[in-house]
Amino acid sequence: MTDTDHSAPSAPDIAARAAATSLLLVAESTDRLLRTVAALDPEALAGPSALPGWTRGHVLAHIARNADSLVNLLDGARTGTDIPQYATPETRDRDIEAGAPRPLDVQLADVRDSSVRFTAAAAELDEKAWTAEVRHRAGFTFEASEIPWKRLMEVEYHHVDLAAGHTPAHWPKEFATAEFRRLAAKLDGAPGLPAVQLVAEDTGERARIGDRDGEPALTAEGPVRALTAWLSGRSAGDGLQVHQGGRQLTDARSALPELPPLG
Repeated sequence: MTDTDHSAPSAPDIAARAAATSLLLVAESTDRLLRTVAALDPEALAGPSALPGWTRGHVLAHIARNADSLVNLLDGARTGTDIPQYATPETRDRDIEAGAPRPLDVQLADVRDSSVRFTAAAAELDEKAWTAEVRHRAGFTFEASEIPWKRLMEVEYHHVDLAAGHTPAHWPKEFATAEFRRLAAKLDGAPGLPAVQLVAEDTGERARIGDRDGEPALTAEGPVRALTAWLSGRSAGDGLQVHQGGRQLTDARSALPELPPLG
């Protein structure tokens, strides 16, 4: 016998550590987003974002309201109650529309203040609360420890969607790599999607998406950020090389298949 405790960490401990790691990334990503917003021309808010039908103002209003919706889930995990992420789908959409035309200083303050509320709510959870099941607005349930990563996704993806100079090339490698794995797993065996072999030349990550029968006809290779950008719908294949039968195709963008919506 020794005095050293070699017991495996408990599920609450694992959940709390995962949440803490993601929260650090959220803080860094939020700081980058706030700097981008602060540098915007006030007139740019009414300009188009990279999301069809949304201005930059819509994107910022959505980012702020998403933070508050995740506060609801954090509060539900802490109190053991089923608090809806949004009161109703109509309320979510109405709040985004109402927030979109606000001036830059109001938008900036809203994104900043809602992020502070999110951080404060997360700080109130103990280890056990991070293992609680919460309900996504789409209806499925997931562990509360995943909430910080979901916030990171919202900040990083929509920072790109803002179309204000932040591109997939600016994504933290840890984020891009984890999202590459997640998105590729969701598209593995996707009905109607031709098989494609994916190779991240900078990280060594490999994955296969689409039809599981036979060998993939196409191989897409490039930096993990470029692969994740394509998988997430943030690019048409920029920065990727596509090979077919050992031959590099001239235009990767036209050679790659159309991806199904991920929901």
